[in-house]
Amino acid sequence: MKRTIKPARPRRTLRSRMRGTSAVEFALIAPVLLFMLFVIVDFGVLFWVNLTMQYAVREGARYAVTGQSNLDPNTASQQRYLAIVQEIKNSSMGLYNMVSPSYVITVNGATQNYASSGSYSTSMFGNPGDIVVLQLNCTWPLLTPFIKPLFANGTYSFSVAATMRNEGF
Repeated sequence: MKRTIKPARPRRTLRSRMRGTSAVEFALIAPVLLFMLFVIVDFGVLFWVNLTMQYAVREGARYAVTGQSNLDPNTASQQRYLAIVQEIKNSSMGLYNMVSPSYVITVNGATQNYASSGSYSTSMFGNPGDIVVLQLNCTWPLLTPFIKPLFANGTYSFSVAATMRNEGF
């Protein structure tokens, strides 16, 4: 009887045994890398918003010391405090309404709080020669749900301020 020889089963090479490991490694590492990317983007936006609002307050303070009122949106009344708030809005790159600021203004050591953007008064920024501290308390909603639990109410609260001495206007 003739014996038939079955061909030997080819041995699995190392390459064939390692097939798919790259996909598994990527599946394990990708969530961590994406999380880190989102954290970096979120913190980058937080710093950008903070710096932009600091710039806006500084520009508003520079405008305030001159005593001008030509930026008031209501050109009939030309109120100085509305012109200063408008300068802050113009310098905030559209972030003013998103951060919902409240004003804390200290004139010669006396502090006044202006909780909402509609509660302004004519003596809000002082008189000529007064030292005025203009502070905005702002909140910024965080972008990614990964970071929100790390902050109270899922928002980043910050304050920006500028100190000035009003010129003789």
